[in-house]
Amino acid sequence: MAEIKNYSLNFGPQHPAAHGVLRLVLELDGEVVQRADPHVGLLHRGTEKLAEYKTYVQSLPYMDRLDYVSMMCNEHAYCMAIEKLLNVQVPVRAQYIRVLFSEITRLLNHLMWLGSNGMDLGASTVLMYTFREREELFDMYEAVSGARMHAAYFRPGGVYRDLPETMAQFKPSKLRNAKAMEDLNRNRQGSLLDFIEDFCQRFPKRIDEYEALLTDNRIWKQRTVGIGVVTPERALNLGFSGVMLRGSGIAWDLRKKQPYEVYGQMDFDIPVGKEGDCYDRYLVRVAEMRQSVRIMQQCVAWLKANPGAVITENLKVAPPAREKMKEGMEDLIHHFKLFSEGFRVPEGEAYAAVEHPKGEFGIYMVSDGANKPYRLKIRAPGFAHLSAYDELTRGHMIADAVAMIGTMDIVFGEIDR
Repeated sequence: MAEIKNYSLNFGPQHPAAHGVLRLVLELDGEVVQRADPHVGLLHRGTEKLAEYKTYVQSLPYMDRLDYVSMMCNEHAYCMAIEKLLNVQVPVRAQYIRVLFSEITRLLNHLMWLGSNGMDLGASTVLMYTFREREELFDMYEAVSGARMHAAYFRPGGVYRDLPETMAQFKPSKLRNAKAMEDLNRNRQGSLLDFIEDFCQRFPKRIDEYEALLTDNRIWKQRTVGIGVVTPERALNLGFSGVMLRGSGIAWDLRKKQPYEVYGQMDFDIPVGKEGDCYDRYLVRVAEMRQSVRIMQQCVAWLKANPGAVITENLKVAPPAREKMKEGMEDLIHHFKLFSEGFRVPEGEAYAAVEHPKGEFGIYMVSDGANKPYRLKIRAPGFAHLSAYDELTRGHMIADAVAMIGTMDIVFGEIDR
């Protein structure tokens, strides 16, 4: 009788569970994975090289397009690296705004993960639930930046502008009667901070709805419990960060362990798992959303009570106010010069990292004194996680390989940069 050999299967790059252009070459024994080889290079957009040919502010919108689910968190690390090189102080109000929008971004990311991971494993209803809340979070993005996704709102030295005092209202249409319009605009009567405060009061009940669908669902638990187990020691050795590390029981969170901006003044907890499997990582992400709401509420309360500047007064870095440009030619010329040539950064190197929704997202920047970086290196959390894919999937079924992609929460924009 002829010996049955393993066979190889191309899994992707078009597979809907791939979360980007990921091609996996799986070596299979029946439906059991013996080896998994992730292939990158199908997306490669050259962000790090492009940055060497653009001014510091011109490169900022590229950060939004790395992990395009965690836009402002990418901008945050980039701006912090520049500020380290410039030795620029960020106004306290701007720091609170940055923390507020970093947590809004964390919710955006985790909701996208929860909905898409549910779809990957056959739970289609949860996607409709999570996208309902994402729309409101995108309204917050749009209110401050004018864009619903790629905001480019953070700036070296602060943020682009202060929070608006009014929220956009829904307009009447043939499809909406007066009662529907009143319901849609009920929480949009005040400022953006009022809108965020109202969202924070309602959102915990929405998280309860997600948990009612999944947490004790026996099919969900069959697909996630005991799948992709990573021990604490192995998670550290593999370079894991974020939920992939905390899911294995290690309470490492840069917001607590190496506080930046005003995170040191925030009251919140670090959720951790026990078993290090896909189910634990699901529970940690859900718990993190509850903690993000706590941080957002603290930021809203402080911002309502404390007006102030939202960007540095250093005119070598920040443009003059629009009102000043109308008063004299000098400020107008400075404005054009700053946006056409950019600002020069002293020679040196700096590394800045944030607790990105997916893990430690870092920017290593080298300056030679010019108006653009000499070298930019991005530390993407998903790259380290994907490198462990082979180890995690060996001995699991093909269906579990999909669960493993989902539990890593990878987005290829940052991995294949």
